[in-house]
Amino acid sequence: MVFLLLLQLLVTSGTLGYSLDNPLTYVRKDFVSGKPVKCDACQPGYYLRAHCTATQKSQCAPCPPGSFTAIWNYIDKCLRCGVCGLNEVVKKPCTASNDSQCACKDGYFFHPRYNMCTRHSECPSGQGVLTEGTAEKDTVCHTCPDGTFSKSSSARQNCTQHRSCSDVGLKTVLRGSSWHDSVCGSCEENNDGAGYLKEIIPGIFVHHKMNIKRMRRLVHKLLSEKGEKHSGTSQMSFPQLQAKVEEWVLSSTSSQVHKLIEILREVGAAHNAEKLSSKLSRIDAFMTDCRAKTEGGEVMYTDIEGFI
Repeated sequence: MVFLLLLQLLVTSGTLGYSLDNPLTYVRKDFVSGKPVKCDACQPGYYLRAHCTATQKSQCAPCPPGSFTAIWNYIDKCLRCGVCGLNEVVKKPCTASNDSQCACKDGYFFHPRYNMCTRHSECPSGQGVLTEGTAEKDTVCHTCPDGTFSKSSSARQNCTQHRSCSDVGLKTVLRGSSWHDSVCGSCEENNDGAGYLKEIIPGIFVHHKMNIKRMRRLVHKLLSEKGEKHSGTSQMSFPQLQAKVEEWVLSSTSSQVHKLIEILREVGAAHNAEKLSSKLSRIDAFMTDCRAKTEGGEVMYTDIEGFI
């Protein structure tokens, strides 16, 4: 806005003799005498209502509400106050002598490429927030280091420390990875591999995302297998589909969890199927050690290692 005001002054400076070096006055020709006269400019917050003459000073008037002038001037009307754009809030309201100042609203930053405020990036599962975004800068993410994890996308949350199973008198059934916590258990628990696997199933669909068509087919098939209503899955968004998977996990049986791996392959999500199958194999190794120990065998339990 101030640039527009300067441009207006520069356009007329050739005929009126305005000088940026001396913005308090300007020179114009008096139409009565034909001689040049030096006129006073109007201060910020005012505009020029009438030029001076050989016998009368310049007449300035205050800017009406909703308009402003930020520099000394001799324009015939004030500039209209600016309006904040999309995803912006008013940092300082417009006054007679200053235009509005806008800033990106909370959760957004000014993106120079798009010349507008853009939502802060979320760090995906497996990564944490190293530096939170500001009004000027985007979020900075980093991969969760060993011993930590992040199971959701977030613009604020950093990586979380894996739980220590030994601290609560349990053993590590499955060591934590960058996208899920450690799974703890004991040989005395009446639990099978599927029961432990259920703890990490929701997270795999966040970290190893399927395309939405496959995800819809998966949810449709899971609900069909359980005899539940599955109409409308073709219109569901990814968060809605994820919520359905989490509901399914809570009420699923051991056999249904084992069948999930087979269903994933059927819908074309072989990558996710292999990840779960590998996790289940590690859990089964823990269960085998437990059974051997219970039956008085010689096999000694060791924590299952490795990240997937």
